Amino acid sequence: MGFFGSTKTKKIKAARRMEGAVRLPGDKSISHRYAMLAAIAEGPSEIHFFSSSADCHSTLACLRALGVGIEEKDETVTIQGVGLKGLRPPATKLDAGNSGSTMRMLSGILAAQPFRSVLTGDQSLSRRPMERVIDPLTRMGARIKSGKGGLPPLEIEGRDGWLRPIRYELPIPSAQVKTCILFAGLYAEGETEVIESVATRDHTEIALEEFGADLGRHGRTIALRGPARLEGKRLYVPGDISAAAFFIVAGLIVPDASLVLQNVGLNPTRAAILDVLVEMGGRVKVLNAEMIAGELIGDLHVEASRLKGGEIPPERIPGLIDELPVLAALGTQTEQGLSFRGAAELRVKETDRLAAVAENLRRMGAEAEELPDGLRIPGRQTLRGAEISSYGDHRIAMAFAVAGLVAGGTTVIQDSACVDVSFPNFFEELARVAE
Repeated sequence: MGFFGSTKTKKIKAARRMEGAVRLPGDKSISHRYAMLAAIAEGPSEIHFFSSSADCHSTLACLRALGVGIEEKDETVTIQGVGLKGLRPPATKLDAGNSGSTMRMLSGILAAQPFRSVLTGDQSLSRRPMERVIDPLTRMGARIKSGKGGLPPLEIEGRDGWLRPIRYELPIPSAQVKTCILFAGLYAEGETEVIESVATRDHTEIALEEFGADLGRHGRTIALRGPARLEGKRLYVPGDISAAAFFIVAGLIVPDASLVLQNVGLNPTRAAILDVLVEMGGRVKVLNAEMIAGELIGDLHVEASRLKGGEIPPERIPGLIDELPVLAALGTQTEQGLSFRGAAELRVKETDRLAAVAENLRRMGAEAEELPDGLRIPGRQTLRGAEISSYGDHRIAMAFAVAGLVAGGTTVIQDSACVDVSFPNFFEELARVAE
């Protein structure tokens, strides 16, 4: 098996086997939240194994522009918290890069500041919908201007001391929107409530409790009492299970594979992919599980498996939204194929991921039916190497690098450097364990 090419392309050949231990980047979702809360906490916070992703460094850059002292050394980030009211007006626009998480979640904090700020991003982020945070923040009293149709950039006129608590039912499942509202609720006098129809990842709730916020959970309702006083903490970020997903799938479909993925975050609201793959017949075992700062962490042992495939029910889709592109690639190698509906959200990610997956599978000689809100992928398909467009989307690039491991001939991933958004060492790690 070979990996070669320029920094803009990677060429991948079939793997005969995979073996070894994989070290994952720190979890993106948790790193974003820890950094933002540490910035508005009282005193210093030390965050170990902070994500190496470009997205999380966009968050750090925005916090620095808001006057927060941040020191990076190896994989440890030390943040000098300035308290709820200590952020300073930025001298320039705040650039969230490619990170929707940065823009949506930081908006909740900026809505309560006594100054004007402008959040912008790259071309991809400028096409992603922001009405979903503009609406609840406006109800709380914030003043926000956006581009046409609620698109970035966002101009936020802070409402120091004027935010009011609300009770908000999420119209679509979104951990980012939930987080935005709860972060704004830190500044509001009284109880802010968010009601979820479908449970989303709960890293925000865990992090808020760790930093000392007054938070309660009752069924699908999360209630936060503000104004809050947060205290700096020493924290450890688990390995990103969304990044692990690519190696889990590779380990299941490459012949004679045996991989260990170390220190993976196994939060039950993020581990749906493990349940789905084990139900399909995947040989995935959890080793050495322990709880650290409210987050479950453990090692995963993955072995080559014969997979049934099947249909993923709509109620499971919110918990799998980031893993669906690589699951679609896996579907071609299963007995029954793979299908899912209820994933229209994939059309407004970094690219239209449903269209991108279907197009790239067809380039590899596979059948793929694109549905309005999902995909239908027949099983037992033989893939052939092809030129793959990543569309500048990290998850598309990584999903089809995995597909290339079981394809005949050479697979060429265009614009492969986009993986830096979430997993800068992805290709190096893949090359190290694949033969």
